[in-house]
Amino acid sequence: MTTTAPRLGNALARLLILAAALLGTLLAGAAPASAHAALTGSDPKDGAVVATAPKEVNLTFSEQVALSTDSIRVLDPAGRRADTGEIRDLCSGSVVRYGVGLRAGLPDGTYTVAWQAVSSDSHPVAGAFTFSIGAPSTTSVALTDQAPGGGLVGVLYGIARYLSYAGFAVLVGGGAFVLVCWPRGASVRPVQQTVVRGWLTLTGATLALLLLRSPYTGSGKLSDAFDLAGLKTVLETKTGAALTSRLLLLGAAALFVAVLFGAYARRTDPKEKKDLAFGLGLGGTVVAAGIAGTWALAEHASTGLQPGIAMPVDILHLLAVAAWLGGLTVLLVALHKAPSVERSAVERFSKVAFGSVAVLAATGLYQSWRQVGSWSALTGTRYGQLLLVKIGLMAVLVGIAWISRRWTQRLAETTAPSTPAEEAVNADEAPEAEAPEDAEDADAADEASEAEEADEVDEADEPTEAAASGGPAAAAVDPVRAAQLARQRAAVATARRKRERDADPERAGLRRSVLTEAAVAVVLLAVTTVLTSTEPGRTEEEAGRATSASGPAAVPDRPVDIRLPFDTGGVDGKGVVRLSLDPGRTGSNALHIFVERPNGKPLDVPEIKVALTLEAKNVGPLPVAPDRIQTGHWSASGVQIPMPGDWKIQVTVRTSEIDQTTIDKNVKIG
Repeated sequence: MTTTAPRLGNALARLLILAAALLGTLLAGAAPASAHAALTGSDPKDGAVVATAPKEVNLTFSEQVALSTDSIRVLDPAGRRADTGEIRDLCSGSVVRYGVGLRAGLPDGTYTVAWQAVSSDSHPVAGAFTFSIGAPSTTSVALTDQAPGGGLVGVLYGIARYLSYAGFAVLVGGGAFVLVCWPRGASVRPVQQTVVRGWLTLTGATLALLLLRSPYTGSGKLSDAFDLAGLKTVLETKTGAALTSRLLLLGAAALFVAVLFGAYARRTDPKEKKDLAFGLGLGGTVVAAGIAGTWALAEHASTGLQPGIAMPVDILHLLAVAAWLGGLTVLLVALHKAPSVERSAVERFSKVAFGSVAVLAATGLYQSWRQVGSWSALTGTRYGQLLLVKIGLMAVLVGIAWISRRWTQRLAETTAPSTPAEEAVNADEAPEAEAPEDAEDADAADEASEAEEADEVDEADEPTEAAASGGPAAAAVDPVRAAQLARQRAAVATARRKRERDADPERAGLRRSVLTEAAVAVVLLAVTTVLTSTEPGRTEEEAGRATSASGPAAVPDRPVDIRLPFDTGGVDGKGVVRLSLDPGRTGSNALHIFVERPNGKPLDVPEIKVALTLEAKNVGPLPVAPDRIQTGHWSASGVQIPMPGDWKIQVTVRTSEIDQTTIDKNVKIG
């Protein structure tokens, strides 16, 4: 029973549309690159009420950040700048802290601190908080809701990142496939076009990233992409240097591609070709590793835990991805558009893919440990969840690759005749059951097929050809008709070769499995792109612990501030309680409570109760009855904290006669 392959063009189109839809879903659902460097503390703290105006505002981050002269802004209740604009570097040891001075004579009211920076792994971060001098007040400050790296610029930047990874994989993996697996492919035009397009894609994406970098980390306006001052600033950063280096290395890659598809493809002497292949392999590996290094030097691998080990591992990981997915892309193109692909080439690629998977497993295991760090981060952070999706896709891809390997083995069995007689039968019945082993044999087979088809067409047009041999009828020969006949002969020959190729069930099965691999690889590459722009799980958890530790920690002469969301279940029952205990240590303290709606406006409630309990010493609960000062503001003085420790602060909020709730939080009081 003859198995006929499906129409590959339609199947390819359907799979690519599906992959594009999945890619769009991933990129649309991915939040813009957020807190890779987290704000772990500030002085004054968020929501603090201080008696007198501080001289400066200090911000503490979880890792090193890059700041511009306008990165920290302090705005008064009217929205005017209250800072001097002079940012001070207060870093000491592992503590990353920056400050900005405040103007003298600031009036009482609520002040807004807005900050924006670039973390050491190249991603923009931003945030804002408020503090009050004297007493809280209304403020007219309206900050943008757009997250850093978001908007249209963020979408375009994400697309350029994806295209750069895809172009790198096709360029490096395609070149490796030709050199290692299928040298004859250097003279096959569809293969040449695919690798060249990979180079063009990577080059264009790199230029786009360079132009979009300034608005991506700054204003978010697409028009600023052509701001020369912004471009100059980008070139002075680590990311700008990495992108510039990538462009220079792509110049060397262009030379590699020109030699591969030029001098190497034309070489006929085996020794000369082998020597040139060795030189191309050595030089190409150096250039490919250099291009991969531009990612490692500027992104996750360059910061955090063990960067000296992480960067080489990241380079190996990227090279393995390119060898597998890029080679797979070129193999798919060859199976679809090339006249024939030798069985030995597919077998060699199968070995290369197996080695790439082994490298990916080893490097991926190290990267997972380094970036995730704990089981809780694997399931409880966005990075960990995306990593699980990537692992699942890798498992699917390996399973499909195993199926492709089985098709390759079956292809080997059907294309290895045992006797000359069987070879003759195979040659007659299945002309492409075994592909020619070199370019000359392939060309000879194509010419024979075309000649056979030409004879059939010649017989059909015998009267016309006879008329062309001489006599009065010779004048009636039409050159346009002759050209049309030539095109018909070529089309018939091509159609016959395609029918013969598609009638081979083993080759059809191999094409289907490789096509499915390529579709899954597109989605896998999209997940990887989103993963590289997501805060690692380890740093997210560490930043969360640092933030929670610094939030309730007692600071001499500074209040302990906590925020407690609540929901009593009734009308106007949702809001936030902001509680301040000043100075936040043993002895007498002043208590301030601010009740706000979800939109930040004051919420008037009938009753607020507070109780403090030190469970470790069986002290309490100590009740506190604050007095209503104004709408949404309650206060109590002389609140006694008898001893230091981890105190539980319970707040009972009543929003109506029957709707109330109790919320609590533990704070450390020194």
